[in-house]
Amino acid sequence: MQPTPSLAVRLCGTETTDPPSRKLVAGPLSAEFENGALRTIRIAGVEVIRAIAFLVRDENWGTFTPAIDGLAIEEDDTGFRVHYRATCADAKRRLVYSAAIVGKPDGSLAFSAIAEPVTDVETNRTGFIVLHPVDGVAGQPVKVLHTDGHEEVSTFPALIDPVQPFLDIRALSHEALPGVWVTCRMEGDAFEMEDQRNWSDASYKTYVRPLARPWPYVLKAGEALRQSVTLTVSGPLPAATAAGEASLLVEIGGESGGTMPAIGLGVPAAEAMNALAVARLVRALGPRHLVCAFDARRDGAEVLSAYRALGESAGAAVVLEAVIAGDDSDAELAALAATVRTAALPLAGLTVSPAADLRSILPGTPWPPIAAAEAIAAAARAAFPGVVLGGGMLSYFTELNRKRPPAALLDYVTHTTCPIVHAADDRSVMETLEAMPSILASTRAFIGDTPYRIGPSAIGCRQNPYGKATTPNPRDERVCLAENDPRQRGLFNAAWTLAYVAACALGGVEAVAMSAPTGPFGVLHRKGEAARPGFDGTANALYPVFHVLAALARLAGRPLVETRASRSGLVAALAVADADGGTTLLLANLTAVEQTVRITGARVAATAAVLEEAALEATTADPSALDRLAAPVSADTLTLDAYAVAKVRLPAV
Repeated sequence: MQPTPSLAVRLCGTETTDPPSRKLVAGPLSAEFENGALRTIRIAGVEVIRAIAFLVRDENWGTFTPAIDGLAIEEDDTGFRVHYRATCADAKRRLVYSAAIVGKPDGSLAFSAIAEPVTDVETNRTGFIVLHPVDGVAGQPVKVLHTDGHEEVSTFPALIDPVQPFLDIRALSHEALPGVWVTCRMEGDAFEMEDQRNWSDASYKTYVRPLARPWPYVLKAGEALRQSVTLTVSGPLPAATAAGEASLLVEIGGESGGTMPAIGLGVPAAEAMNALAVARLVRALGPRHLVCAFDARRDGAEVLSAYRALGESAGAAVVLEAVIAGDDSDAELAALAATVRTAALPLAGLTVSPAADLRSILPGTPWPPIAAAEAIAAAARAAFPGVVLGGGMLSYFTELNRKRPPAALLDYVTHTTCPIVHAADDRSVMETLEAMPSILASTRAFIGDTPYRIGPSAIGCRQNPYGKATTPNPRDERVCLAENDPRQRGLFNAAWTLAYVAACALGGVEAVAMSAPTGPFGVLHRKGEAARPGFDGTANALYPVFHVLAALARLAGRPLVETRASRSGLVAALAVADADGGTTLLLANLTAVEQTVRITGARVAATAAVLEEAALEATTADPSALDRLAAPVSADTLTLDAYAVAKVRLPAV
């Protein structure tokens, strides 16, 4: 008998859980302490710093999860004090650091650390990082105190800066509330800032050790490293605010003028035959297109033949993402065109990338000597006459922003994103959705009117442009830059995917590809994969994200309807106008706690189908399960459990 999966598995695909957080309060100052770091630092309820953490990163930019011991937390009328020791270690290195945190009712905060390498530690970065939030900060004034003592008055970037907006930093000051300035001072080394929205993190990150210095570098055993971060507040200090409203409102308006993008699936070359074996279910999901990966350096006609058969069986167009060596683009693309003809594969689109562009080029690093993007586009036009030609990056927005394509020569520009480059906990992954509007606006600013596509995107890391490989994840944990992310299988991913597509739709993206039929990014569990509680007993069992993508795919091309939530970050909403004058509203709870949503601006819903953990068992074998779950409702209020997704049908007004 198939065991019933635990709540943790139904929600996030794994028995492991994020470490708990504890709220610390000192007068109007509050912060959340979580696994050695401070998060969501607020003054009078307003977020002024998103996080402060002491990090140890390896030579592939992987981040160690500290093992904490000796934790002591004290709170009284004079504020709060935290002390602990932490160990970061693997088979190659070991570093121990002691940390102290002090928060006071005057709004000040001090976080210091003394790190002691037990062995030599090879690292790309070890030390403090400070994250400033985007909301209320982007485009706003900032005072930058440099290490030589001079002060610069500037602004936080509005559009995403491809390189470091500020270098050689000692302190940053910004107006968090009218007349209230927060100053963050960093000691122990020179710091600089990068715009983390490049990687879809919703923050500006100030980090230790300039990138212009050599890396990786070695911290010698026994040589102590001392650093600190302090916050001070100037101006009239307000009192703490009361808790917000118990429920949130989602208001439905009129048509916005936009349209719902086409929904596709990604298909990695390694999964081509596996995807073909489940083509019936791919067809049931209803993707308009399949974004199929092909590396001309190693893949052959048999992979393209599988793509052709999959496209025909699933009723989806094939868009090819082709990697070439880039040494002789004319000859390589002519050879690729011959292979495509041999496989009799009709192409609805083609994106070409030289292999060198699969690697990230950090600011100040010379670009490799490869053919210009204009020359590659011309060679692709010659080899594939009449085929819709795309360009951009097969990796992330970061790389697109740093090497902007010749948009005027292309039929569309594309890239993808990965939410687990810098942090892999649940909250951080959901927070990346806040950065999507900035990514979309920044891309549009440099591609003009050229059509814009995104994907294939997923929570897991499609590729690691910053290291030798993706990070292994044999224990199904939350791991940065891991290909296999367990949340792909849970309700968490269903909610995240809906919110991601909603952001793309509202940002004017014409086509979005998500996930894959099978494999680490799969929408279903294929027999022969690793054991998955709750899915092993059903042939080709469907993950929750399957049903979300199926619902979204059916809405492609329909007019978008305006929605507005009374509070951000809790629930994602996407509404489209139906042909009969009604409205389909999709809602996703982006949190691990129950959310009560009141729908306003529309008539009472006719039906609602809720994909929630209690209903998952009934959805693993039926592609139409979301339709089957639809039931009449007579109120304008819905209660959504953790990471639940609802499809609401609103009648014509």
